[in-house]
Amino acid sequence: MKILVADDSRVMRQIVIRTLRQAGHGGHDIIEAENGRQAVEMVQAESPDVVLSDWNMPEMSGIDALQTLRAAGIGVPFGFVTSEGSEEMRSRAEQAGAAFLIAKPFTPEAFDEALSTVGLVRS
Repeated sequence: MKILVADDSRVMRQIVIRTLRQAGHGGHDIIEAENGRQAVEMVQAESPDVVLSDWNMPEMSGIDALQTLRAAGIGVPFGFVTSEGSEEMRSRAEQAGAAFLIAKPFTPEAFDEALSTVGLVRS
């Protein structure tokens, strides 16, 4: 299985990857994108099984990346790992086709629960 982690902060990508490992998902192939535009390109080139994306990024936001993928007919499970977890953001994410939204600070259990909803099993 392949997981794409998209965040403009290298440190935050490493924290997400560490949390994935703590949640039992460290054996999956993990690839990284620095912004939404790169995430869209990597989804098209790499065909990941799930995308974990920040919301606010330069060049293209996570929500715009999700909308671009859905408009292209690409249904990869897509979830947000973001600092904002308001009901408005959760609703907007769901309407755009997101599978989940994990708000920071997050736990390995939150990752495991969210990933299990899209069929990603521990590795």
